[in-house]
Amino acid sequence: MIGPLDSPDSFHLSAAEGWLELGNHHEALAELGHIAPKYRKHPLVLCARWQLYAKASQWEKAIEVAQAIATMAPDAAIGWIHWAYSLHELKRTQEARAVLLPVVNLFPTEYTLRYNLACYECQLGDFGAALDWLQKAIAMGNNEDVRQMALADPDLQPLRDKISGFEPKLQPESPPEPEQGVSRH
Repeated sequence: MIGPLDSPDSFHLSAAEGWLELGNHHEALAELGHIAPKYRKHPLVLCARWQLYAKASQWEKAIEVAQAIATMAPDAAIGWIHWAYSLHELKRTQEARAVLLPVVNLFPTEYTLRYNLACYECQLGDFGAALDWLQKAIAMGNNEDVRQMALADPDLQPLRDKISGFEPKLQPESPPEPEQGVSRH
């Protein structure tokens, strides 16, 4: 487990995140520059750096940072999500899908992975797989919020008519319980 940052580095990270929220990339970068060298590769610092690159549409740099997050904190979904999203933004959607597919089941409660896979499958033309992933994401997340997000998402535009009538599955990845006295193989 990777521990928290000590002060004053934690304050610099918080300030950088605040500047990012305000849209001031220069101040965010300056705050990240004040973080001690021993913490510059910390996953939380790398996440802030990824946000900085993403807001600046510097996707190649974003990929490098996201790969570092996924390597340092493989049990955190965010590194994988950022890595795949960065690839997708560079129109490398098959690679994005390839990043998420091997790890999606490691995060059984993370709807964002499934939602992003729905987007990637849709953009790659596999509408059946896209609908399956989206239905799982809707069932796992806040049903109506995720459905509304999907309706507005340009990546899912080809599925808009089907999404508007979605009835999410209640347990997307769990098989039904066997009847009493019936075994499952």
